[in-house]
Amino acid sequence: MSRRCESDPGARSALRSGVGKDLDAVPRMHQVIAHLVPPAADDRAQRAYYAVAAMIAEQTRRKQRSSSEEETEDAEGTEEAEDAEGAEDGASGGAPAGTAPGSEDRAATLRPDYGSSLGAAFAAAVDVASGRERQMRRGTAESRLNVLCKQQITGLHRHLPASVRYLRSLGVPVDFARLLQDLLDWPRDSGRITRYWLQDFYRELQKADRRRADSEDAEAVVEDATATVGDVTATAESPEPSPGG
Repeated sequence: MSRRCESDPGARSALRSGVGKDLDAVPRMHQVIAHLVPPAADDRAQRAYYAVAAMIAEQTRRKQRSSSEEETEDAEGTEEAEDAEGAEDGASGGAPAGTAPGSEDRAATLRPDYGSSLGAAFAAAVDVASGRERQMRRGTAESRLNVLCKQQITGLHRHLPASVRYLRSLGVPVDFARLLQDLLDWPRDSGRITRYWLQDFYRELQKADRRRADSEDAEAVVEDATATVGDVTATAESPEPSPGG
């Protein structure tokens, strides 16, 4: 899909027209994506395929335009409004997002997890040692991720594009194959998915913290060693007192 978007502006435009929209509001997408969707897929599964294809097309266009600074400004500008709206969405959906009743019986039929989760992507956005010019504040990452984790499937589709846009504007890769899997499984197993997202987020942050601490310790050892060598050298080069002086 990424290659198609890069090589075919018409297909990219058609797919991009569906960002954040419902299935019945994206007539231009069908000619590009319909043949890739399993014929037996229900409406929720179809929307997952369409949503991921639309986000891929949007990011491909933004990459070609090289407008990452504008994307960051747009994403940050909507941050507070999105968080407030997300809290309302989580509350208005009845019960909070979680594992649907009876999903334990279906657990064995779920596809195994693969790739990198959205939680790991948010952690990568925070990592100051990544070498990227800009990073996401840890509080912002936690807030955005928690908003997504509280959503029912409709709210998740509404909030995902802005979060993916923000991540990509910072140069953080998003595993769209894994994201598609999670969207497909969300209606029946959101509890497990959000647990994995949050676990991956905090696990990767802890790894980054340890790497940073190890690096600082190594630098301190080098500085101490350098200072010691300097002291020894200075002592060796200092003139000895003359006899009888």
